[in-house]
Amino acid sequence: MTKKTTYQNDLIEALKDPCEAAAYLNAAMEDGDREVFLLALRNVAEANGGVGAVAAKADLSRENLYRMLSRRGNPEIKSLFNLLHSMGLRLAVEAEPHTCGA
Repeated sequence: MTKKTTYQNDLIEALKDPCEAAAYLNAAMEDGDREVFLLALRNVAEANGGVGAVAAKADLSRENLYRMLSRRGNPEIKSLFNLLHSMGLRLAVEAEPHTCGA
């Protein structure tokens, strides 16, 4: 008999791939909702060994990272850069499609 997995387990497994994690985070940013993006970051952190492991790699305290990724979190840009870098990711800026070329 095959073992059933939940959506969350499948998601976390997929997010172990940095390319999948990047696409997932970009989709969350497209939504424009801070809470959605922070939830996506929590999921990517879980895929990278959990908040404790990621906090250690990012040189952040576990408590600070939990606070940063909470629903009411408001991470500083430096902390966000450190967090993403610790997971093999980076933040990039690109022009809105309608502003490029004629």
